[in-house]
Amino acid sequence: MIEQTVEKLTPIIGTRPACRAVGGVSPATIYRRRRPPEPRAPRPRATPDRALTEPERQRVLDTLHSDRFVDTSPEETWATLLDEGTYLCSPSTMYRLLRGQHGGVRDRRHQLTHPAYAKPELLAERPNELWSWDVSKLKGPAKWTYYYLYVMLDVFSRYVVAWTVQYRETGPIASELIEQAAGQQQIKPRILT
Repeated sequence: MIEQTVEKLTPIIGTRPACRAVGGVSPATIYRRRRPPEPRAPRPRATPDRALTEPERQRVLDTLHSDRFVDTSPEETWATLLDEGTYLCSPSTMYRLLRGQHGGVRDRRHQLTHPAYAKPELLAERPNELWSWDVSKLKGPAKWTYYYLYVMLDVFSRYVVAWTVQYRETGPIASELIEQAAGQQQIKPRILT
């Protein structure tokens, strides 16, 4: 909208005064929109003087794909060859050559596939077969005062089997609550999950 106003005012007062009068637009922007720069074609990059020749490249690729180095990284291959007194090229050049060959840059070791993870599910078919419990932190009446609400639920019926509010969260309190709830519900050992 502003640029259209500048274009209408340009024949009357000129481009720069029109930009100043309208405000918010630079004269350079108007000039660039009128005559956009021609796109430049990318110039082909000259081959460096120290670039590997085709036989040298093939030698490096043959070495990387040999049975000895097929499962090792280019860094490890480079270090092993260097220890033996052979220098073919740098590790980055090895990576570059592998990258040029249809995705040759990937983890070159044989890796195990992990089995599909199955999320465990517990199913309660009757009351007092499966319980779940949680400890929630509750704000107290004064600053920096907290209470801990221990709640134990029967998963099948959603019945609150036991609960207690304590000043701190500890293991002995939780185990005491579980024992108390099991005694009240007359749960025999090894029946409850």
